[in-house]
Amino acid sequence: MAKRKLVRRRRPQEAHQQPRNRLAEIQGEIRDVQEQIEAKRRDVRVIRTPADLKAVELSIAALTKQLGALLLAEAMQSSLEEPENRCKARSFTQGAGHTIKDQGRRDVTLWTACGQVEIRVTYFSRNCDRTKESKGMYPMLVLWGVHDRCTAGTVSEISKLVAMLGSLEEVKQVLSDRGQPLDLKTIRALAYRFATRARAAQRAGSLNWGETVAGRRVVLSTDGGRIRIRTTRRGPKTAKGRNRYRTDWREPKLLIIYVVDEKGQMDRDFLAVIDGTLDGPDAIFKLMEFYLRELKIATADKILFVADGARWIWNRVGALLRRLGIEPEQINELVDFYHAVEHLGKIAALRRSWSVQERQAWIARQRRRLLKGKVDEVQAAINAQCGSRPSKALKRERDYFKRNIGRGRMDYARIAALKMPIGSGAIESAIRRVVNLRLKGPSIYWHKKSAEAVLLLRSYYKAGRWNHLEGQVFTTTTGIAA
Repeated sequence: MAKRKLVRRRRPQEAHQQPRNRLAEIQGEIRDVQEQIEAKRRDVRVIRTPADLKAVELSIAALTKQLGALLLAEAMQSSLEEPENRCKARSFTQGAGHTIKDQGRRDVTLWTACGQVEIRVTYFSRNCDRTKESKGMYPMLVLWGVHDRCTAGTVSEISKLVAMLGSLEEVKQVLSDRGQPLDLKTIRALAYRFATRARAAQRAGSLNWGETVAGRRVVLSTDGGRIRIRTTRRGPKTAKGRNRYRTDWREPKLLIIYVVDEKGQMDRDFLAVIDGTLDGPDAIFKLMEFYLRELKIATADKILFVADGARWIWNRVGALLRRLGIEPEQINELVDFYHAVEHLGKIAALRRSWSVQERQAWIARQRRRLLKGKVDEVQAAINAQCGSRPSKALKRERDYFKRNIGRGRMDYARIAALKMPIGSGAIESAIRRVVNLRLKGPSIYWHKKSAEAVLLLRSYYKAGRWNHLEGQVFTTTTGIAA
């Protein structure tokens, strides 16, 4: 029996359909908009009132934005045919984990900084029937860093708004006002994935900032804030079928690395490094080690590690500095002066027989001694107040000073003479700006992954290093393509 030749039947709508030339369509649309712009120029409207000015401004902005979107679409559509791009895009199809086939070109609408654009891009999937929904990919869009139908620049701008503004609802409103109406779920996904890709670049081990602290005076500090983390509770659901949850306080830990000039003021020519995590003390010190290696901290002139007296900090500082190969003469350790004065206040408050004036006078006297480097006299005064049988509270405060004075962390006169800061105000300010003003507030509860993402975005934004965060994300995509 002769074998019958299998012939694919055309669907009715495909019978006389010719392949569309999307590039020619875009160029035709560009000419139409250019004609509208020329007509707008010829139709000169006299501006007499604020309302007239606003109307003209909006009409011109709409046309120029439309033209910008079409010019971008033309550039993208033209680049699809570039041989090197096609070769790199093909490599994505080979690394997909399973065999995928070229299913032809499809119309894809993308969000860009200029608005929505439509281009025709080759689609790859396992399913040969284009009418069926199947998981596939657009390799060229992956090569360009396009995720979730948004260009890399648009995702970066949305993520920056998430870092800047107080809530996702505010981000949604701003985008809507700009003509980019995205829902909350999309905004959240775009920003959090942006942060995930940035962290992936850090785990890869290189930032390539091109910066060092060679010959500079560097200050390091870390501290913790407070936010509430939402976790699902076991047990029956509510009457409305929702999971019950608890909201425990957690401590996000932040780090800051900055440079001071010869006068001890923060050097504005070097942008501070700020980052944070919810994964605990070891994680924040691992992050600090990563940044310090990138900045070649061993080449610094002087290094000051200043923080409050928390043991989770000082128990890890020595090991960190040894791993970095820092010479002992390069480093100075200091307990924040204002935290030390606060502890003096706690000792004075425990003296019930003293009047308010006596407490204030005692605190002022010890404060002056600390500033003058008379730490032995301060310790003697504290011991005198504690006596031979101190209470638990007094003993705790006495040991706080004994421990830090003994290790040279309260030599404020020497540090001040070196023109270095004696306080940890920089990290306190960072916690306020990064954590308190964005992640902490009444009835604000976070899932841990969401808090980690916003913590990273907010840290880089407040440090003025957003372009570096962008670079990390783009490097991740480029590395995959390579």
